[in-house]
Amino acid sequence: MRLDKFLKVSRLIKRRTVAKSAVETDHVLVNGKAVKPSYDVKIHDVLTLHFGEREIRVKVLQLSDHVGKAEASSLYEIVTKE
Repeated sequence: MRLDKFLKVSRLIKRRTVAKSAVETDHVLVNGKAVKPSYDVKIHDVLTLHFGEREIRVKVLQLSDHVGKAEASSLYEIVTKE
């Protein structure tokens, strides 16, 4: 699954276009590296998201094209939140 789509489906970022621009501006890193929005997310990847002063690191637990709002957080596990 593409990184920008995973961010939208997991509801870490609300819109796919916003997710795409966040990845392009290096606000989202995968395993500590800058990648493109088309990066193929794998289970156990660690995503680092920078939102202003905050940083959130999440570990990908599962991939799914469609999930409900209640199940969205089951796609990842929060590793650190600062």
